[in-house]
Amino acid sequence: MLEVIVSKYNYWIFAILLIVGLYSMMAKNNLMKKLIGMNIFQWAVILFFISIGAKKGATVPIIAGAHGDGGHEIVVHATEYVNPLPHALMLTAIVVCIATIGIALALLVAIHRRYNTIEEDEIIEELKR
Repeated sequence: MLEVIVSKYNYWIFAILLIVGLYSMMAKNNLMKKLIGMNIFQWAVILFFISIGAKKGATVPIIAGAHGDGGHEIVVHATEYVNPLPHALMLTAIVVCIATIGIALALLVAIHRRYNTIEEDEIIEELKR
């Protein structure tokens, strides 16, 4: 049992990061802390997808000598290669994550300029007046 837990440590890290990020987004009143929680949540999802894309003993999906090898037939087994799709998708997710953080930080600056605070409760009270 302990061996299974230790061998899947990346999934435990994913679960812990996911819980921490979700808790920060739901329980904190400071908008910056919520943004940090959202960032942790996003990175947890990226870690999960990278983890499921990895395969022990596999190699990159590049067929060496495919061209100009004198007409020899190359036998390719799909199980010998790592699927590059999750990794490519996570590159896109990283770009989206950075863009989201940039826009959120700009919005936080605008909120702070208008309300002189980034505490959610204080902003809601100000909006009720």
